[in-house]
Amino acid sequence: MITLEDIKTAKQNLDGVVHYTPLAHAPILSKQLGANIYLKKENLQLTGSFKIRGAFNKISTLNEQQKNKGVVAASAGNHAQGLAYSAAYYDINATIVMPEATPLTKVSGVKSYGANVILHGANYDEAYSYAQNYAQEKDLTFVHPFADDEVIAGQGTIALEILEQLDQIDMIIIPIGGGGLLTGMATALKALKPSIKIVGVVASGANAMKNSYEEQKILNSKQVKTIADGIAVRDVTPKMLTYITPLVDKIIEVEDQEIASAILFLLERQKIVVEGAGAVGLAAILHNKLDIKGKNIVLPLSGGNIDVTMLAQIIEKGLVKTSRKMNMIVTLVDKPGSLMTLTDIFKQTDANIVQIDYDRNSIQLDFGEANVTIALETKGEEHQEQIREQLKQHNYKFKEI
Repeated sequence: MITLEDIKTAKQNLDGVVHYTPLAHAPILSKQLGANIYLKKENLQLTGSFKIRGAFNKISTLNEQQKNKGVVAASAGNHAQGLAYSAAYYDINATIVMPEATPLTKVSGVKSYGANVILHGANYDEAYSYAQNYAQEKDLTFVHPFADDEVIAGQGTIALEILEQLDQIDMIIIPIGGGGLLTGMATALKALKPSIKIVGVVASGANAMKNSYEEQKILNSKQVKTIADGIAVRDVTPKMLTYITPLVDKIIEVEDQEIASAILFLLERQKIVVEGAGAVGLAAILHNKLDIKGKNIVLPLSGGNIDVTMLAQIIEKGLVKTSRKMNMIVTLVDKPGSLMTLTDIFKQTDANIVQIDYDRNSIQLDFGEANVTIALETKGEEHQEQIREQLKQHNYKFKEI
């Protein structure tokens, strides 16, 4: 096990390199949930994620021979960027193996620091296996993204900052992928303030650590599928399960829909951009997974490197879910004036048309009919119900999509 002294040493190694990120009270969120919510904004960290802490601390401990040969790592993106930045800082060669589905923003970020990128495998674990073999073949130092004591110690420096920034803390809710962040932070927290409850959060599509913790034996997933790509780890490392077990008080899981709603909430209400892994803690409390009433709660927003395409999908689906957008197919008679009659209904109900498509050739249509696929900006469920009633009164066949 790493110790508090290891983490304090890491803090000295990182001094003057990483950002001392803000811990901000979230008044809107606090009022809504009836608790005092504080956000540790690691999404504002260098490279957009906490991962630089562990990567830089590891690189700083290498001897000259290891530095001269170079380093290799496997990563879904954030560890990769942290290691690439750290390698560039020390002017050493770095090769990063990333899963083939890694978001473009993370791949580009790694390359921008001068690292060599190899895309291999359907998930982190396949990339990891390839990277280990590559390191052996090339005689390079393999830097594990979480199962490495120097990396873990670096991640633990977040907890030291939090304790300097806030005195009274009841609970800290920490994302779990491989377990390095939770292990590092919890080691410091339990040593300095053992009264703080440590809760880990996994994505339901990558919940091997939760299942293994509850059964106290390794239970790997057959596959992983989650929008929280930063914590999409299929297999549990035995070492990390051993580390985590005495440190964490509880591990819970959240669904992708809950993660998406948390990302949208932070974007819209807090003006903060986070990736899926960084939003799992908020997802847990927004969807009542924990009793937090009247408590001081800290949420580490672990990263902000979300793919723009994914963010666009989350916004679009969020608008539909909250009844601010309505998508439907309306069948009408294919004759002059029919479309104008339909759009007059939307005008009368004060619904704004943002997209429209006209199809008269579908084999599912009777002759003389046309389908209009339409997207509307709406003002909530009550407004949408008014639109439905107007369409029914005018005898339109329609379905929402």
